[in-house]
Amino acid sequence: MLRISKLTDYATLILARLAWQPGHRLTAAQIATETGLTVPTVSKLLKQLHRQGLVQSTRGLHGGYLLARPAAEISAANIIDALEGPLALTECSSRASHCCIENTCLVGRAWQRVTQAIRRSLQEITLLELAGLSAPGGALSPLDRGIPLPSPTLRSGKREPV
Repeated sequence: MLRISKLTDYATLILARLAWQPGHRLTAAQIATETGLTVPTVSKLLKQLHRQGLVQSTRGLHGGYLLARPAAEISAANIIDALEGPLALTECSSRASHCCIENTCLVGRAWQRVTQAIRRSLQEITLLELAGLSAPGGALSPLDRGIPLPSPTLRSGKREPV
């Protein structure tokens, strides 16, 4: 089964929350409260997202985190790469392949094509879409149609610590 990890799902939620207020700094505690995640989990993920260049951080009284670039320029592939590394369905689909039968394998090329198709799809989906701020395929978003967005609290209830 293909599935992203819980931490990648949580990181996407954190990035989506930051996308709701571009240019507005939020602390880890604020993000935790508004997303229902625990502060340690949010802090851990924000540090990783910062290391990967997806968020900026500022220390001090008016410090916090914000997106490092516009949400429209962050793809689902960027998020997955930052948390899980590059997508590869099979060993021969990764850039650093160590498959001992790659030269004689009859199915490797097909799996590589599948991996490339999935990657292209993930690159086409932006954080704007993931955050619900833009409809897929260029359709009008709720904001564009004049529909007010729900409160910044994206999910209620605390999640299990990771």
